[in-house]
Amino acid sequence: MAAPSGRRSGGASCWAAFLLAAVALRPAAAVSEPTTVAFDVRPGGVVHSFSQSVGPGDKFTCVFTYASQGGTNEQWQMSLGTSEDHQHFTCTVWRPQGKSYLYFTQFKAEVRGAEIEYGMAYSKAAFERESDVPLKDEEFEVTKTAVAHRPGAFKAELSKLVVVAKASRTEL
Repeated sequence: MAAPSGRRSGGASCWAAFLLAAVALRPAAAVSEPTTVAFDVRPGGVVHSFSQSVGPGDKFTCVFTYASQGGTNEQWQMSLGTSEDHQHFTCTVWRPQGKSYLYFTQFKAEVRGAEIEYGMAYSKAAFERESDVPLKDEEFEVTKTAVAHRPGAFKAELSKLVVVAKASRTEL
């Protein structure tokens, strides 16, 4: 499991796993109903972005920026959900068919209004009887606000990104 530099604490990792499980199981008391939006990932080597906001007053935003090469457009999805108290949110970007056939030259999932507590990137997303296949730690990095490829180390395979973030603190 990848975490932001200097933020690899067991407690945070356990909490992130709990929140991911809560979103997946969708218990009404713990997490708001996720919003899922479909979008096309387009090849051609040009940098594209897709973003969505969630929470009261669109408090949180997730932006997926990428460039890819290969065949034709692929349908992907972005799902966002917030905790009931609106202090945490999740952003998942993935290809529902499990594996992308595009060659990604770069990617970044960036959050606004929050700081990342957990981030992970996958070369293959779970589909039918298959499991998620994570990228190697050296292929991507997690900062306070983004999960992004590492130039020179990323092997161009991407099918899923997961981010769990906590509301940014506001100074009084």
